[in-house]
Amino acid sequence: MTATQGLEGVIAAQSAISSIIDDTLTYRGINIDELAENASFEEVVYLLWHGKLPNRTELAELEKALRENAALPEEVLNQLKAYPKTATPMEMLRTAVSALGMCDPEANVNTPEANLRKAIRLTARVSTIVAAIHRVRQGLEPIAPHPEYGFAKNFLYMLNGEEPPAIAVEAFNKALVLHADHEFNASTFAARVTVATLSDMYSGVVSAIGALKGPLHGGANEQVMRMLEEIGTPDRIEAYIRDKLAKKEKIMGFGHRVYRKGDPRAKHLHRMSSELSKLPNNDPKWFEMSEKIEAIVTKEKGLPPNVDFYSASTYTYLGIPKELFTPIFALSRVSGWTAHILEQYANNRLIRPRAEYVGPKHASYIPIDQRN
Repeated sequence: MTATQGLEGVIAAQSAISSIIDDTLTYRGINIDELAENASFEEVVYLLWHGKLPNRTELAELEKALRENAALPEEVLNQLKAYPKTATPMEMLRTAVSALGMCDPEANVNTPEANLRKAIRLTARVSTIVAAIHRVRQGLEPIAPHPEYGFAKNFLYMLNGEEPPAIAVEAFNKALVLHADHEFNASTFAARVTVATLSDMYSGVVSAIGALKGPLHGGANEQVMRMLEEIGTPDRIEAYIRDKLAKKEKIMGFGHRVYRKGDPRAKHLHRMSSELSKLPNNDPKWFEMSEKIEAIVTKEKGLPPNVDFYSASTYTYLGIPKELFTPIFALSRVSGWTAHILEQYANNRLIRPRAEYVGPKHASYIPIDQRN
């Protein structure tokens, strides 16, 4: 038995939800390019959960269910306001989702029908939680979900209290579609490991949030924005990036373990960042700087940008603060997490791998008086 570091290349289970086919991401076999250009996030949610695109009636029913389940229990809202001022948004999100489970009378009902209802509630409410976290941290009252807005529009409305422009809704919807699922990534695998014990769906999602919190998974786009802010102006890019390369330091937002020809999602956010940079009150330098950094890194290292790189400037142009970038990832990916949880429950086997032991063998117990 030989260990594979990071489980790279190991096939852990079968799944019909998403995969890398011909070096591009697919959801249920549909190319991500088609979905990013044509689908609403609600359509993608239905696709991930049910294995097919919805017809008009099915889509309308899901949209209605998401709207009707978006409001938070009063206990969770009050808890959000009571968290320590030092709590980070991801810590607040992790704890609030756990609290949601305690407020759900079906939390431990493990039938397929109950689990689908919980998937709807989780997907609807994580969005509301993330918007409320932002408001609470600003010393503002959370804004209740709008009863008529679609998913992407409603989040931007709850965040800022204003009806967002159409281009902002389009950009955010596209970002949600692109981030909805990505095969057996760290957070998805964490969710499946948890529910494979027959723990509840909320526990699975909390496990996923814990994995997503790490900077090597969900935190990369926040680090990209911190890098852009640290550089500050376009004239400092060349020296900054070349210094990083010379020191062999990691430049966040480039390369991806599972793609040979580059992350297929990156080009969509590149385009949205470009379009949003032209809006009034948006500083075009963030997009311009991103393009210049891409040119240097791609030329010198042969690494194309991944989905995190241009999502940083895209989210900034949407008025989303960088500390909210990873929670934004979660409010999209919860659709994929719950799809994988439903799939795991449907054909469950406890996930219990072995380890390659490399410690001492045939050691003996030494009485305490004889120990050094």
